[in-house]
Amino acid sequence: MQVVFGVLGPVTAWDAAGEPIALKGPRHRAVLARLVIARRRVVPVGLLVDDLWDDPPAGAVGAVRTFVAALRRALEPGRPPRTPSRLLVTEGPGYALRAEPGQVDAWRFEQAVADAADLPPDRAQSRLEEALGWWRGPAYTDFADEHWTRAERSRLAELRLHAVERRAQARLDAGLAAETVPDLDAHVGEHPWRESGWRLLALALYRTGRQADALAVLRRARGILAGQLGLDPGPELRRMEADVLAQAPALDRPAEPESAAARLWTRAAADYDRTVSAGARGRLESTVGLLRDLAMSGGGGLEAARGHRPAAVAAAEEFGDPELTARVIVAYDVPANWTRSDDPELARQVVAAAERVLPQLPPGPEHDATRARLLATIALEMRGTRSPRGPEAAAQAEAMARDLDDPALLAFALNGAFMQSCTRAGLAPRRDAIGAELVELSARHGLATFEVLGHLVRLQARSALGDFAAADGHAAAADRLAERHERPLTGVFTQWYAALRLAASGRAAVAETEAAYRAAAATLDDAGMPGLSEGLLPLALLSARLLGGRTPAGVDLSDDWGPYRPWAEPFALRDAGRNGDASAALHALPEPPADLMYEAMCCLEAAVALDIADKAILERARDRLLPAAGELAGAGSGLLTFGPVDGWLARLETALNGR
Repeated sequence: MQVVFGVLGPVTAWDAAGEPIALKGPRHRAVLARLVIARRRVVPVGLLVDDLWDDPPAGAVGAVRTFVAALRRALEPGRPPRTPSRLLVTEGPGYALRAEPGQVDAWRFEQAVADAADLPPDRAQSRLEEALGWWRGPAYTDFADEHWTRAERSRLAELRLHAVERRAQARLDAGLAAETVPDLDAHVGEHPWRESGWRLLALALYRTGRQADALAVLRRARGILAGQLGLDPGPELRRMEADVLAQAPALDRPAEPESAAARLWTRAAADYDRTVSAGARGRLESTVGLLRDLAMSGGGGLEAARGHRPAAVAAAEEFGDPELTARVIVAYDVPANWTRSDDPELARQVVAAAERVLPQLPPGPEHDATRARLLATIALEMRGTRSPRGPEAAAQAEAMARDLDDPALLAFALNGAFMQSCTRAGLAPRRDAIGAELVELSARHGLATFEVLGHLVRLQARSALGDFAAADGHAAAADRLAERHERPLTGVFTQWYAALRLAASGRAAVAETEAAYRAAAATLDDAGMPGLSEGLLPLALLSARLLGGRTPAGVDLSDDWGPYRPWAEPFALRDAGRNGDASAALHALPEPPADLMYEAMCCLEAAVALDIADKAILERARDRLLPAAGELAGAGSGLLTFGPVDGWLARLETALNGR
């Protein structure tokens, strides 16, 4: 039976005949909605409990399992007894809905909107008309007040408005200006902040010969934006008003289905294919350049580029040409501001290839820049490993780049130095200096992507130092640059920073801080940065409870703690009354990884040690945190905080001195 799920309105499901499936009570539908939002990923039982109840009852986990069992019976009534479900599956610590893309109306809607971009106007109009007809009301309307639907409801609502405007544009491109006016008039009435809606309405009126009405609409838009929202019209509306006044010829022509940039790309790619042979070395180097650009285009591009990179390096080594191999390795100089690798195995492969080729390069100053880039690559890829080779390579690359007076090389070398600047607590001033030089150097030489990196590095460092006025400025600067230069992943870090800012303000309730962290976590779903995302949300929620002055009980190890699980386990053991085992787990912990969460991990150790009075761990935590006195613990990540280091040091000293 092919079940279809509907969330574009009240949450529901239909069977293969199109008949509604009885989903029982609201919490059954809530479980289903939460799994749809997860988009085929596992949702831990503990997270389902937190999302379903403000104050979970004692039998909450069992109740969730009952809801899941009832949903399975409703969704797969013909499944033989004791046969595993193929739709609502149990996996690891929780459950996942393994629906196909065509089985969820929201997923089909997204695909339809994306498909319409490549269709001629008449077919695009028809496709969007059909897709908009799938909406039965606001998305997840029966769970509108739940924090876990907020980000997804907002995203889908924005996509729906975008689809309405894309349909209007398709109608205009098909020559249906008069037919488009009534719908657009209603659209701007309901959504007066949509400048693109006002522009389309003015264009439709102009194309029906109503120039005066088009100008009146644009002036009405100006009045509404200024009077109700306190905004001036953006460049799109100002340009439209100027074009209408000038009766610009471009207003009379339907938009071409393909942009000038897209046509240029297509022609250039075709010419390249005709002139460069398939096995040419030049093609291999060009491919790596494409991978570099792909990596900075967004989550899917980053994952794809990462997947292709080892093949490119291996292909280069097959030529037996060290210089070619070196150029292929260093061409992927993608800036990075998170000090934990997204793919440790790939990082090891790249480092090994770089170490192999370094001694093979011919001697002479003409290869010094390549050597420096290889060393910077090694430093960057060895982030968080605590190998002496990482800092050594970073220092060598930076010194060579300064000697060569190469701004782009120096920016990349500084990125490597930043990656090796987390070997102990208290190094935020060092990272701040690196970020400041990156911003100045990049702005002076037009290195926009490294300028974004510099602002993010300073955002992290100034947060650690408690200077949120400066950090706010760097967040705003990073967002402006990212918008101008199409660097979408920047917004992931600035939204997490906003959640950290809320937590550090001390004015928000724990629940409000947790909601902000959950909303920020939603931005990581398709970001392609597992080194950042794995375990981050449970850690952030734990930090909110600790910062709120609550003893963090009930740490659920079934949550996805990722690399932070060893530091979460002592909490769970303490909660179970197994203080001896908690102490043993603390003593077994290695020194925290050399990354931006160093101080945060020290605080986790300290929190449990304070509860169970483990003197050795108290001393260890104090000694490790002492160099960061005056800073905010964990805030150097730009993501979360465990509060002032001085407060932790005071508690540790009090416990050690028996006061």
